[in-house]
Amino acid sequence: MAQKETNGSNGDHISTRPPPTPSPLRFSKFFQANLRILVTGGAGFIGSHLVDKLMENEKHEVIVADNFFTGSKDNLKKWIGHPRFELIRHDVTEPLLVEVDQIYHLACPASPIFYKHNPVKTIKTNVIGTLNMLGLAKRVGARILLTSTSEVYGDPLEHPQTEAYWGNVNPIGVRSCYDEGKRVAETLMFDYHRQHGIEIRIARIFNTYGPRMNIDDGRVVSNFIAQAVRGEPLTVQRPGTQTRSFCYVADMVDGLIKLMNGNKTGPINLGNPGEFTMLELAENVKELINPDVTVTMTENTPDDPRQRKPDITKAKEVSGMGAQDRPAGRLGAHGG
Repeated sequence: MAQKETNGSNGDHISTRPPPTPSPLRFSKFFQANLRILVTGGAGFIGSHLVDKLMENEKHEVIVADNFFTGSKDNLKKWIGHPRFELIRHDVTEPLLVEVDQIYHLACPASPIFYKHNPVKTIKTNVIGTLNMLGLAKRVGARILLTSTSEVYGDPLEHPQTEAYWGNVNPIGVRSCYDEGKRVAETLMFDYHRQHGIEIRIARIFNTYGPRMNIDDGRVVSNFIAQAVRGEPLTVQRPGTQTRSFCYVADMVDGLIKLMNGNKTGPINLGNPGEFTMLELAENVKELINPDVTVTMTENTPDDPRQRKPDITKAKEVSGMGAQDRPAGRLGAHGG
């Protein structure tokens, strides 16, 4: 078997070992078109939209594993009782024994309020949870996709951020449980890929917004919308010139599915390269929701990145993955 080694940042890394043999079900003449898919964290914001999209394909069976720390059964209520859907209350820090063909590993608190609430649990989810899912993928021969994060770049010294950039991350800060946890998760993915031949995919997700966001999760879009709805001042952290890029959740889900079913391991940035300053975002939300509210400045949180914008060149190279490249005005078009 031909073998190839690359640096892991160009999206086409090939393992030194062949992948494990998958379940015979995948090759059954009666069920060949069926995929049994596990989504960890599937009751969360992005996870539930991913489940919706997967369930729309009438050939898929979808299993969701979630401990409901930040997710909600309400996000999945339309599928509960469906013959192709199964919901398991499960914490990924404990082993899970199921037979599946694909694993979308999304389980982890993703907003500062939640991952700072229990930082030890957050890093255990990233490290032990990823180890457990990789062990499952090895046992059943499944392909596994990790939703990593733009936080692996830390407070970047490179702008926009490419997948080849190694980041500027504080390893002992209040955000490190998430930032460094995801970096270790990526390391584990590639180690299992190289050592055991596991089929891996890594998506580095940038800021995403849309329906089902938790209104009190501490993320900037939901913060501003909640404040505007309540008639409270919109609180912008100083200096207000720090930037973020926002991708609509439906576009993000399309990117994840195309990455999973493509032939690139990643890591691949998924997001919208349209860039907002926080002051611009606040004014946009104010105009859309409540023009009477004021905008006030507050102190910044430690290790908050000053700039965040994905280079999505590699995402565009994957067939049909240009959907994330939307104009900045998409935030206004959807109204959050």
